[in-house]
Amino acid sequence: MRYVLLIASEESIDAARSPAEEAELMQEYGVFSQEVDAAGAMRGGERLRPTDRATTVRVRDGEALITDGPFAETKEHLGGFYIVEAANLDEAVAWAAKIPSAKFGAVEVRPIWEMGEE
Repeated sequence: MRYVLLIASEESIDAARSPAEEAELMQEYGVFSQEVDAAGAMRGGERLRPTDRATTVRVRDGEALITDGPFAETKEHLGGFYIVEAANLDEAVAWAAKIPSAKFGAVEVRPIWEMGEE
């Protein structure tokens, strides 16, 4: 089964990170990405730009309403994601626990609802 691992953290914490701390974190992400890929579990993943680069689209009464910024005002923001293949939720959670940002943020694990599944 495929799972998406949604990585959330506080933008203020991310912005306060020094260049050296950011480089160290990215190195940790490189190690994690290599591990999940070598295990054959990697199905995709990307880092996302900060919420000040987001655009939200809502359609109401047939009209597209465009708003700068994220879809919700929250303390934490979605900073990236991985898609992994895992035998079960426990295996997906084990991968999520290895994501570097889990040490200071949160990783939401959600099963992907495959097309055609009920």
